[in-house]
Amino acid sequence: MGLTLIQKSDFPDFVQRLTANYRVVGPVEIGGGHAFRDIIDPSTLRLNYPTTILPPKKYLLPQRETLLEFNDGGDEDAWAVMDGEPTVMIGVHTCDLHAILLLNKVFSTGQVDPHYIHRRNQTLIVSVECLTPCDEQSFCKSMGTLTIDEGYDLHITDLGDTYAIDIGTIRGKELLRSAKTRPALQKDIEQLNSVLSEKWPRFPYRLDFDVSDLPSLLSLSMKSPLWTELGERCLGCASCTIVCPTCFCFDIQDEIELDLQHGSRVRVWDSCQLDQFATVAGGHNFRKKRSIRQRHRFLRKGKYILEAHQYLGCVGCGRCARACLVKISPVSVFNELNRQQEIVKTP
Repeated sequence: MGLTLIQKSDFPDFVQRLTANYRVVGPVEIGGGHAFRDIIDPSTLRLNYPTTILPPKKYLLPQRETLLEFNDGGDEDAWAVMDGEPTVMIGVHTCDLHAILLLNKVFSTGQVDPHYIHRRNQTLIVSVECLTPCDEQSFCKSMGTLTIDEGYDLHITDLGDTYAIDIGTIRGKELLRSAKTRPALQKDIEQLNSVLSEKWPRFPYRLDFDVSDLPSLLSLSMKSPLWTELGERCLGCASCTIVCPTCFCFDIQDEIELDLQHGSRVRVWDSCQLDQFATVAGGHNFRKKRSIRQRHRFLRKGKYILEAHQYLGCVGCGRCARACLVKISPVSVFNELNRQQEIVKTP
């Protein structure tokens, strides 16, 4: 919809003005790492950051949320609880934005989730162009998530003394009414193109094959001995799924107050890597072995979610590899499966 520029020195004032009408969240430095938090003081906002421990998904799909409340008796026995407030999410990496596009698809098709949709409709996203890799665990380039051209209201690229801002929506354009900006000149466009071109070689391809081959690779690897090896290493702690920007499994719990007259139904994050996740009525667990759970996780990321929602379930952020206590990495897993298939093909 257009390109505009803002001086870096004017950006904190823009953020401060946003806080008058919105809840503003973004990455801040905490204990040597970074996390998305509420921005009260714009000077704490960090747009040039490696990555966060938890993804910004937590503002759209909270770790715990009340879906409805109920009473025993009365004219209205139960009523939906629609939480959320007008929010601007600043500093979203493109990999996390790809993950949000997937979540949008999951919760807006089939049985539509009104709670997610309510939050998403109240949230504006200001994404940021990554110009250097987060670390050795990130593999966004291999997964095709290093760039994006949709899903954001505003998209920021660092040009040195200025930020180039690509306006993605009408709502994004309205946000800039409180900012001191100027239209992009031809020299600005040329500088932007140069910055985007120069960044590409900095990001390595970490997969040994094209990501389009991942679904078929996983189909051929159902009986790979690698799953047993991973199962022996895995602690079953679920850290990998807790930090994942695309995991959307949840549990529903009814909580009754002591008077037995009032209660609520809450949704909490759940994980396919936990022992009780696949336990059904009668006590049978059809995914008891950790090796089977690991296989299920990787097939969801590279095959099942793609088949169901047309988006890969892995965006290459590397959070699961950083969080894993036994260093199980998607890159090493996918590359090992590819190596095994190459051996099979060898005459």
